Amino acid sequence: MNPIRIFIDADACPVKDETYKVAHRYGLKTWVVSNAFMQIPASPLIARMIVEAGPDVADDWIASQVEPGDVVVTNDIPLAERTLQAGGYALAGNGKVFDENSIGSAIAQRALMEQLRSTGEMLGGPKPFDRNDRSQFLQSLDQIIQKERRRRSLQDGGG
Repeated sequence: MNPIRIFIDADACPVKDETYKVAHRYGLKTWVVSNAFMQIPASPLIARMIVEAGPDVADDWIASQVEPGDVVVTNDIPLAERTLQAGGYALAGNGKVFDENSIGSAIAQRALMEQLRSTGEMLGGPKPFDRNDRSQFLQSLDQIIQKERRRRSLQDGGG
């Protein structure tokens, strides 16, 4: 079984540093995927992947790499859905965990919001990112990794 990996949809990710910290604690390889150069810490556990500019190019690269048990940090709902379909975990920057029970409503809400924005009925965006979001993200990422480690331990016959 391959080790757990973390993929960061990095272009607009507010929790890269938090992800590095948790990944380092568990010794997990982390891929920082963007369509422009992005500074990353010097670590053998952190890799940069720069993809071509264009809609969904980074998402497509991440989705093509995800294996069961991998973690994807993204606010992109279609990428979260693709991650779940591949057997991975999808986590938003504010700590919201996407799962099979929540992804359908997230997709429907995204479509509704797009429609409202296109008609001009809705102005503004999500609430500002704050310290509570950062804290929730750290907690959720840690819980996901612990859950996957327990699952793998049970699968390998451990206790």
